[in-house]
Amino acid sequence: MANVEDPRAGLALTSRSLWRDGRPWIPVTGEMHYSRVPRERWEQTLRLMKAGGVTVVSTYVFWIHHQERRDQEPVFEGGLDVAAFVRMCHAAGLEVIVRVGPWCHGEARNGGLPDWVVPARSDDPAYLEEVRAWFGHLGRQVGPLCGAGGPIIGIQLENELYDQREHIVTLKKLARASGLHAPLWTATAWGSADIPVGEVFPLYGGYSDGFWVDTADGWDDSFRAHFFFSDQWDDPGIGRDLAGDRPGIAPGAKHPDFPAATCELGGGMATAYHRRPRPTGADIAALALTKLGSGSAWQGYYMYAGGANPRPGLQESHATGYPNDLPVHDYDFHAPIGAHLQTRDSFHLLRNQHAFVAAFGDRLAAMTTTLPAHPPGPAGLDVHDREALRWCLRSDGRAGFVFVNNHQPHEPLPARPGVHFDIGLDAGRVRFPHRPVDIPSGAFLCWPVRLDVHGVTVNWATLGVLTVLEGADGEAPVLVLTKTEGVPGHLSLPPGSSVAGHPVVELDGEVVLEDLPGSRAFVSVTAPGGGRLRLLVLDAADALRAWTPGRDRLVISEADVVEPGPDEAGGVCVIAAGPVTAEVFPPSHGARGPGSAGAGGTNADSASGTDAGSAFERYEVGGPRTPVPVEIVRTAAATSPPVRPVTVPGRASAPDARTLAACAARYTITVPARDLARERVLLRLELVGDVAVAKVGDRTEDLFWDGAPWDLDVTPPPGADSVQVEVLIYPLDGATPVRLPEDAERRRRSGPVAEIVSATVLDYRTHRL
Repeated sequence: MANVEDPRAGLALTSRSLWRDGRPWIPVTGEMHYSRVPRERWEQTLRLMKAGGVTVVSTYVFWIHHQERRDQEPVFEGGLDVAAFVRMCHAAGLEVIVRVGPWCHGEARNGGLPDWVVPARSDDPAYLEEVRAWFGHLGRQVGPLCGAGGPIIGIQLENELYDQREHIVTLKKLARASGLHAPLWTATAWGSADIPVGEVFPLYGGYSDGFWVDTADGWDDSFRAHFFFSDQWDDPGIGRDLAGDRPGIAPGAKHPDFPAATCELGGGMATAYHRRPRPTGADIAALALTKLGSGSAWQGYYMYAGGANPRPGLQESHATGYPNDLPVHDYDFHAPIGAHLQTRDSFHLLRNQHAFVAAFGDRLAAMTTTLPAHPPGPAGLDVHDREALRWCLRSDGRAGFVFVNNHQPHEPLPARPGVHFDIGLDAGRVRFPHRPVDIPSGAFLCWPVRLDVHGVTVNWATLGVLTVLEGADGEAPVLVLTKTEGVPGHLSLPPGSSVAGHPVVELDGEVVLEDLPGSRAFVSVTAPGGGRLRLLVLDAADALRAWTPGRDRLVISEADVVEPGPDEAGGVCVIAAGPVTAEVFPPSHGARGPGSAGAGGTNADSASGTDAGSAFERYEVGGPRTPVPVEIVRTAAATSPPVRPVTVPGRASAPDARTLAACAARYTITVPARDLARERVLLRLELVGDVAVAKVGDRTEDLFWDGAPWDLDVTPPPGADSVQVEVLIYPLDGATPVRLPEDAERRRRSGPVAEIVSATVLDYRTHRL
């Protein structure tokens, strides 16, 4: 695999890491399901994924989406044109992992298998004949994109198959015979799965919370474990309720011949009727950081971009034999990129990590993880330990990074006063910082140790590393660093280093810069050997607004910033629903900005310089906008709902369509469209209720309410003066047997409630800088 079977020039696989073009490589994979995203939104979604630091797109190929009936040929047109999707990924500069199953799960009915495919998931000849025909269709579509130079670099076989290793080998043979081939063949390895390691690359996962736990259960230990740095990669909790008689199995060990790699770090979580977890951005990013610190060679997220089922009836449900009722349409997943291209806190926090991986991943991939010794619990890691500082070192012996996680969901960790580290490296010990610092509750961070950047060594810093920007016109490169809220920014350089732009103190032979401000002021450093480097420190707020399009510039903006499309030349694109600023470094040498496409775009004069005020070229785009007046009319009040049945032990069933229609409050919402840009328009509803269904034209959207705002796509069709939305809200009361996030639970009342609290229109427009 990769090196012998289906080799790809420049790509190699070792027991430690993947290699790309002769250097260790950490891919960042984001899951997006082409069949769950409207085709007209594919390109926009991919551009946002790339802007978020994703380098490889992963996608399930749901057989049932393409061929629901036996008497029809598989459909590969419109939103089901998987070959067109793969080609679009390639045009966006992204590679692809196709997860062909045939059993995928992904909260799809039958795990993505058509109803008529029985028996399933074995080497039964009748099943293999059906799979051979399906793979043949798929091979004719994407087989030509699998070869040398093509975008498909990996194929996943099956999902969560625990004890049929020979069946996975059979599936691989069938796939290759159908024209499907790739240098990486993968399979999910959690749940102590017995997979044919060597034929496939074992990949792991981990979520901060999950819907597959019963309503009354608390935060499961399988979720807790992911907020510790450890050498444990298996998660016996994922899919546990679908594992038959296997629940409670002990986690298996990572195979020594393969690097630690993931395909399902929880980018969010689906919402089931009985249990509705809503991970925060910090939950998602802290978990990702613990995996990176623990030695991850591959950061893979499920999901990274949400969507919706292409037709009704394709979701897993109690009616189709699953232990969970999922929404008919919704698959937003609380992902970093929502179903309607909303970028969330998790997107911005992960983007910072991915910028760091893009700049230093080749070094990080070659580093091993050292875990501090803690008194173990009875089964190794004590996942209930809240006292010990959670940290590790990832190092090659000469340099490294210290990772710290002081965040976990549901049960906040206490602040850690007076923290300092004593690190043993080949060249001696590094003790830092020079005076202890406090680590706030909720903080998670990565600090450099003996980091060499263009001939300048940073001995240590209490600052995160974002990226390096190459200098132009003889200027020194720029190391961009970020502050953690509540932690002073200190940095140490070797003796003999000269510094301009910030005072220094000499302590124990080191040159220490204390309390560096996050004010975007540049500090110039010259090493004793002549290396030159500029330091740019961003505060925590600026770090969340920091974008690195093309890796050759830094843009600070609260808007989304993406590279131009393949048919556009130069610059960057800013996507915003109102007036925003975009500050760009390096500036265009004092020239006035080139202007921005779209309504209201203006540019401020800018000039090069060494201070924060002149080093960034400032753009003001969007212009003031008048709020769109939304009309909300309640046309029917809710009636008291019947007691929800618990048809699966510990798990209630969602109301069926007839019950929902009989009890729901009804609203008609009118959005005037005359002054809207019609590029992408969202209606954001704040509501309280149990289940909501909306009709927008011929499209239906639905929601199991969890306290978050509900965004509906109301982009007006050409010529429309207004858009009308019909909303049904099924009432929630004190007896509804569902588990809600804490803030949503506080809004639950004893009597039934089904109401819209507010409505706001977001009119997104793209401005070209």
